[in-house]
Amino acid sequence: MQVSTIDLQFLGEEAAIASFAVQDDAGYTLVECGPFASHERLLAGLEEAGISPDDVHTLLLTHIHFDHAGAAWWWANRGVKVYVHPRGLKHMIDPTRLYNSAARIYGEANMERLWGKMEQIEPNRIAAVADREQLSIGGNNWTAHHTPGHASHHIAWQVGDIVFTGDVGGVMIKGGPVVPPCPPPDIDVVAWDASLDRLASLNANAFYLTHYGKVSPEGHLEALGKRLHSYVDWIAERKTPTTKTEDLVPGFTKMLEEELRSEGVEEAVIGAYRAANPPYMSVAGIVRWLDSL
Repeated sequence: MQVSTIDLQFLGEEAAIASFAVQDDAGYTLVECGPFASHERLLAGLEEAGISPDDVHTLLLTHIHFDHAGAAWWWANRGVKVYVHPRGLKHMIDPTRLYNSAARIYGEANMERLWGKMEQIEPNRIAAVADREQLSIGGNNWTAHHTPGHASHHIAWQVGDIVFTGDVGGVMIKGGPVVPPCPPPDIDVVAWDASLDRLASLNANAFYLTHYGKVSPEGHLEALGKRLHSYVDWIAERKTPTTKTEDLVPGFTKMLEEELRSEGVEEAVIGAYRAANPPYMSVAGIVRWLDSL
């Protein structure tokens, strides 16, 4: 099966966000489309791979966060069929709440630079898929695995013996270690553990991570689960009833980046990790989850 990995060069960083074009008998299925701010780079990357936008007939979204789904409306407007988790469907049809939530997190002034615009998708151009639902697309048989933890509206997409893991499979860039992206608002560590068990049960030969690219499943999920719990423990040990979330960010960032350097990650690659998985976001997400217990 031919899978083309397109580097969206998010914020000028290599290997921070990927989109995947999977060839089939009808053309191409796109897994993830990235934010509209990176849309021109996606089109250029497809062209470099010999793929025209007209060749794309289906878009599969792992979840509705802007770095994965922000440009979905553009593809839908071209007649591409979009598939998404049921919890994400209404937010793609009317992205007002999704946009406003992101603006609160990132700041209204940063929205255009980071994500670009996000427009609504007509209801007849997008569909929700149930857990374990199978879709026959261009001769390929896809299975949707509902995999909450990073987000309640998350799907890992399986075709044959490969799985597109979105963010539930972590961030792993240029041979560095796998790390968990933990942004607010709905990190759920217990659900994430269960989703890792689901992924392990699929016996995949390859994972394709949106951040970033093809990785071997061997030891991957175990390492991700271990690091997820180490991050939670680090914050839980330092958090008090009066602790401000922002006060935890410098120490957490230092810990995380020292960990990357200790495993031989170069400074340029640390920049890609930072773009794909901002440390302050993980602090906010984990604090929010701990407060919910």
